[in-house]
Amino acid sequence: MRNRTLLLVEDDAQDEALTLRALAKAGVGNRIDVVRDGQQALDYLFGEGEFAERVSASLPAVVLLDIGLPKLSGLDVLTRLRAHPRTRLLPVVILTSSDEPEDLLRSYENGANSFVPKPVDFAEFAQTVASLGVYWMATNDPVESAPDGC
Repeated sequence: MRNRTLLLVEDDAQDEALTLRALAKAGVGNRIDVVRDGQQALDYLFGEGEFAERVSASLPAVVLLDIGLPKLSGLDVLTRLRAHPRTRLLPVVILTSSDEPEDLLRSYENGANSFVPKPVDFAEFAQTVASLGVYWMATNDPVESAPDGC
């Protein structure tokens, strides 16, 4: 698969481990960076705080973003990403255990590229994550970043 990074924003250690395992099992050998709250996600993407060295670093190919995060919700993160020229086109997949119709609607209204409920069954969860990984990391052809001033 192409040399791209995936950013996983997940606060649940078990879901993180299952996601990483499913991606590895599907042959997604790309670099996967993990952050565990909404503020940390923004710091990573904008090169701030503990990620200040990432200022000139390229963006990930996709962000797998949970909704229920500490410090700042996934929907708040998504809103901020879409408001900034550098990240407005960054693919964001909401990967969540929420089955609330309002979360689905708000995700798309705020610019999510996809909304994927986390299956409760491990095998289904693994297949869902594997499919996401292969699609976003190998099949999809993303815009690398928005030009400055857009």
